[in-house]
Amino acid sequence: MNRRHALRHIALISGGLALIPSCDFSKEDILAAYENLKITATQKALIAAISDSIIPAGEIKGALDLAVPDFILVMVNDCFTKENQEKFTAGLEAFPEYAEKTAGKKFADLSSKEKETFLLQGLAVTGDENTSEGKLLAQVGYFLSSVKRFTIQGYMVSEYIQTEIIPYSLIPGEYNGAVLIADIQKTRVNG
Repeated sequence: MNRRHALRHIALISGGLALIPSCDFSKEDILAAYENLKITATQKALIAAISDSIIPAGEIKGALDLAVPDFILVMVNDCFTKENQEKFTAGLEAFPEYAEKTAGKKFADLSSKEKETFLLQGLAVTGDENTSEGKLLAQVGYFLSSVKRFTIQGYMVSEYIQTEIIPYSLIPGEYNGAVLIADIQKTRVNG
């Protein structure tokens, strides 16, 4: 074997061995679409599961069908202050532990009725900021209330709701002074 080839192979192998410890394959990739948030695909799926539990699909489309989880993350990324983004992210990271400790199972393993009651309990929880347990509860409560608020907002302003369920009219309608109030039909609010 040529001495130059042997030295080149040794240099390549030692350079590769030096780079291997710096490669961390254990962490999940962070989604690049959100500049200020460090959200992983698993966390986005958790937000999707929570929003789907808040507004599930039935006779009309649910929150998951209308891409409400993306709306939630965009609103948190663009409209929250840095402090509120940190509180949201801390609550998002603490939520799986809270769910497992409170419900005894992972959130994804709960039935739809159990998810509903669990989320109602989580929205009602308040914590004392002075203790670590209280801080965890306050973060989870803030996270859940933010997700609920943005789920409802994103759902109600979606194109599907505004065009097919509650048709949006830019102008309230034509004026007809001869119509009795008793004859006026109410709009379908719930589909």
